[in-house]
Parts: sequence; structure tokens; C-alpha cells
Amino acid sequence: MTTTNILTRRHFLQQVAASGLVCWNLPRLSAETEIKAVVTFGFTLYGMRKLPLADAFKVCGDIGYDSVELVCMADWPCAPESLSKPARTELTQQLIDNHLSVSSLMENLSPLAEEKIHVLNLERLRRTCELGHDLSPRSTPVIETVLGGKPAEWDQVRKRMADRLQDWAKIAEAGKTIIALKPHVGGALHTPEGAKWLKDQLPSPWLKLAYDFSHFELQAIPMEESLKQMLAETAFVHLKDSQGTASKFQFLLPGDGCTDYREYFRLLKKLGYHGPLVIEVSGQLHSRPDYDAAIAAKRCFANLAPLLAESGLWKPRGKQ
Repeated sequence: MTTTNILTRRHFLQQVAASGLVCWNLPRLSAETEIKAVVTFGFTLYGMRKLPLADAFKVCGDIGYDSVELVCMADWPCAPESLSKPARTELTQQLIDNHLSVSSLMENLSPLAEEKIHVLNLERLRRTCELGHDLSPRSTPVIETVLGGKPAEWDQVRKRMADRLQDWAKIAEAGKTIIALKPHVGGALHTPEGAKWLKDQLPSPWLKLAYDFSHFELQAIPMEESLKQMLAETAFVHLKDSQGTASKFQFLLPGDGCTDYREYFRLLKKLGYHGPLVIEVSGQLHSRPDYDAAIAAKRCFANLAPLLAESGLWKPRGKQ
């Protein structure tokens, strides 16, 4: 399936009827997969901006996800500056009511910004750490962010990036919150080798990596190769598909492209990943006028949940 497919309710129901698929009918786990789940499976609210938070939580909980990623960027509903203490308490209760945890907090901050913006970003990170503890005091969510810049600039900016990230590490340590740094096909940090180099410069246990194969697939970097390079320092995984090349690409919902998720989950298990798996919906999709957030979330769950349960990494709610 490609981006020519429209994410409308009618199209989704036609697909379900044609395939006989029911989103919540997951396979019975075999004796070999009857192990304790080691990951959480979530959906990012980056793909649900138009829904009120209470509605987004209900949709995700009803579908069967066990976690959500909240978006903390400025002008988004979960920006720290927009949430009072009473609002945070209310959100926490809504999450509990819908059987959801908070896996992660999405930011979009660049360590390459000019000095005055860098200082403001440090304060923003501090406040996002605080938000994470308020919303999930027992299990602090990871903060994940891309780092900006352009691929051609990597050699010129990587040392400055590493130096600035030392300041991020201090904020993360003080806030007892892991910050996961995400390579992006269009950013200065864009390869597994670059991610490994950057982490080698940053010994802090509070700075980790975020893995998203779609960005490496566009660069023709094999899945297993990239996982072996990054996974030991990876604290967070985004799931989505892509098509095209590094210079001209389109992100897709997971399962709508060519990614082999059965192999993906097998490798994650083999290489010992423990952490959040979160479906990400690109702005290329959720900004389209025909995009339906609830239908997208259901389709992603239908595409991936059976394979994830089969892998033994995760168990559906009620089978924990």
C-alpha cells in the first residue's frame, strides 16, 4: 500500500472486510512465546494532534495499545508550559482509566542552535523532565528528539553537537530522565555510524539513542547492520515505513511499506532490546486533509500487533 491510499473510514472498513481482519483478534501465543513481555507497544500522539487528549487516550486504550507518546513541543497540547499541576493530575488519571502508560515525550530541539536558543532549550528540557515525573512518577518516560542540521554538515558540526550535548547530559542527570537522540535521514546525524560516534563522545548514562529503521531504509542501510551498531545504546524505538530515497522520500504507516516486521521483531528480541516500541505517524501523513487518526491507529495495530505478540516481545492486554 502506498500514499495514494486514503485514510478514510470507508477505505479502512473496505480493507477489513476484504481481508477478514479484525484489529483485536490476536493469535493465541504458543508455549515458546509464553514469556514475560519485555517491551511496551504504543502510539504517538504526534499522529493525533486534532483529537482532544482525553479522546486520544480513549482511542489508544480501546484499540489495545499499552502506552502513548506525548508531544511536548511548543504549541502542542502537552507542552510543559501549557499544563498546570491540576491539569497534569487530570491527565494522569485519564491515562490510568484507559490502561495506558507514558512511554516517551517527543521534543524537537537542536544542539546546533545559537547560544541564546541553546540556553532556552536547556530550560525546556528541564521542564520536560519535570513533566515526565509528574505524569509517570513510577516509570519516567524517555525524552526523544531529532537534532537538526543537514546530512552534508555532519563532519563540520559533529564536534560542536557533542560539546553542546554535554550540557544536555547535565540536565538529564539532574532530572533523572533519559534523553534519546534520534538519527534522521534529513538531519546532520543521519547514520548508525554517526550515532555510534556521537554516543562514544557522551559517556553519560542519561544520553542514549533512538532507533527508527525507516530513516536507514531510505539510505539502503540493512536492518541487522544498523541494529547491531546502535541497539546496545538504544533506549527507544519508533516504528514506521518509508519509500523513496534519501533525497526524495515519503514516510508511511507501519505495514504499508516493505519493512519485514517479523524479522524486525526477531532481531530486536535476539539482540536484547528492552524498551518502548512506538508507532510514529509522520507529518507527511497526519497533515493530509483525508487523514483519520483513529483509523490510522487501528490499522497500525492490526498490521503489527499479531507479529509483535508472535515474537514474544510483547503480550496483549489480558495476557500479561
